[in-house]
This record gives sequence, C-alpha cells and structure tokens, in this order.
Amino acid sequence: QVQLVESGGGLVQPGGSLRLSCAAPGFTLRDYAIGWFRQAPGKKREGVSCSSSSDGITTYAESVKDRFTISRDSTGNTVYLQMNRLKPEDTAKYYCATGYCDATKVAVSERGNDYWGRGTQVTVSS
Repeated sequence: QVQLVESGGGLVQPGGSLRLSCAAPGFTLRDYAIGWFRQAPGKKREGVSCSSSSDGITTYAESVKDRFTISRDSTGNTVYLQMNRLKPEDTAKYYCATGYCDATKVAVSERGNDYWGRGTQVTVSS
C-alpha cells in the first residue's frame, strides 16, 4: 500500500507563512497529479491546489489564489505547498493525494481508489 507523507504543518500567526511537503518514500510521485486538500472540523473537505504530472498545469481554489503556490522538486517526487499571508480561515488539516486536476473542482481524488497521506495540521492563530 502506497502511503503519502505530509510534513511542515504547525502553528503560525495570521500573515505568516508555512511550506508543506508531500512525498512517498519508495514510490514515484512524478507520474501522478498531486492534489492538496484541507478539512476543518465540521466542514467539508475542499481541494486547495493541484499539480499535474506532465504538462505543468496547476490549479488553485479561489480562496488561496495569489497566496499559495504549488510546486515540485527537480525530481518531481516531492510536492510543496507554499502558503503565504495565512489567515485564521486557513486553519485545517491538510492532506496530499494522487488524483487529477480539475479547473472547477481544483483537485479530485477518491479515498480507496487513490493514494492519500494522513495529513498535517495547520493552525493560524494569534
């Protein structure tokens, strides 16, 4: 079973920055589109950003555009989510997953059919 691993979450003040990482030890991510999702308590999971595998396409939720940037390292096997100008409403558990990028839904992934990580908590609070 492939397990994605997220890291980089933490507590940050409003206006601060964090960089999340997503990797899968022993597994090649560069052949997969990778999406970042988040879920806050009592809220539905939402797609935050997505990086396609081959054509360089990236997608972003409107709520994070111009603040978050998704990228990959030179091997394509680690996917980053740089989060700047963080707001309290960005507080959530963030997950990365394989799937596909979508212009409307940002990222699409199905637990059971795709590979997911266990998440990393991001808390934005003063």
